[in-house]
Amino acid sequence: MDKQAVHDDMERARVSFHRLLNAATDADLRKPSNGTRWNNRQLLFHMLLGYLIIRALVTLAKVFDRRPSGAGRGFARALNAATTPFDLVNYAGSYLGGTALTRKQMASRFDRVIAALHRRLDAETEADLVRGMHYPTRWDPFFQEFMTLANIYRFPTQHFDFHMRQLTLDDAS
Repeated sequence: MDKQAVHDDMERARVSFHRLLNAATDADLRKPSNGTRWNNRQLLFHMLLGYLIIRALVTLAKVFDRRPSGAGRGFARALNAATTPFDLVNYAGSYLGGTALTRKQMASRFDRVIAALHRRLDAETEADLVRGMHYPTRWDPFFQEFMTLANIYRFPTQHFDFHMRQLTLDDAS
């Protein structure tokens, strides 16, 4: 894994997030996004959420990597079975977070999570980055059946770039 490429992608997303927040008017942020039930502000929070969950995903992968393979597969099957409740929580969390947090709070959280991910990625060894676990493929189009830590660190930027195309802001290209 090219750690520097992942660092560069996370930094690009951080800069883009600030640019989008700063360029958008309040009316722009209230406009519906393209292909989601969220408005632009809520979708921006959802894009931030993709980074916020990485710490938990990395911890889960490290825990399940030490368990028998069947445990991880069973966990992934259980999570896939819970897709409908997950989708509701995912929608509501992004709706509430995008509605309640100010632009400044979202930007600050984005900066903090990216800084934390930079530090965490730097601390990972090559042996760590090949560890992984089975994931619920129904939860996100970027989740694979088995994901290594290297895959997990790439996930939030893939998620960010995908949703950036759904924003209906003039500066979202």
